Amino acid sequence: MITLTKADGAADLDGVTKMGVGASWDTTAGLGGGLMGALRKARGTDLDAIAILMSGDEPVRFAGLDVTDPLKNGGITHSGDNRTGRGDGDDELIEVTFDKVPPQVTVIVFVCAAFKKGSDFQHAANISFKIYDSTGGSTAQVADIWPSLLGAGNAIAVAKAYRVGASWKLEVVNERGTVQQGDRDSLLRFAMGK
Repeated sequence: MITLTKADGAADLDGVTKMGVGASWDTTAGLGGGLMGALRKARGTDLDAIAILMSGDEPVRFAGLDVTDPLKNGGITHSGDNRTGRGDGDDELIEVTFDKVPPQVTVIVFVCAAFKKGSDFQHAANISFKIYDSTGGSTAQVADIWPSLLGAGNAIAVAKAYRVGASWKLEVVNERGTVQQGDRDSLLRFAMGK
């Protein structure tokens, strides 16, 4: 197992026909303790893993929030919204079947955000992203991406997959930023710069 970083540059996805990006996190009380901290931990933390599909510089579709199959062909799917971060394994999973992604989609930006009002990165710990190769029907984790704990904001641009001719590459972005909670346009603009 390897941990991918920005310094690694782009990884070739030659031979990978289906890739998964799994997001996981643990719920904490955040910076507060006492009764309020215990209530926050019991309620859980709602982060959102989102894939934003770009055609050139323009966002054209996204998977996540309430959209589980934006292409309507299974090319990019989202497992659904986990609102607590509880449980083992991935809390949310995005899968890309590259041969079903239409040619006008040139970049897929993977973002994790405390998007909904009231959600907060301060109440999540051990945020990580797993990269899976599901080529041939069996799923194997091939890498991890650990986001930086430094920086401010309620969104992390984790990685992006992009076309190079007939092939795809995966590159770690790992940049924090701020999106206006509940505002999809703000989320899309954040992804456009990545």
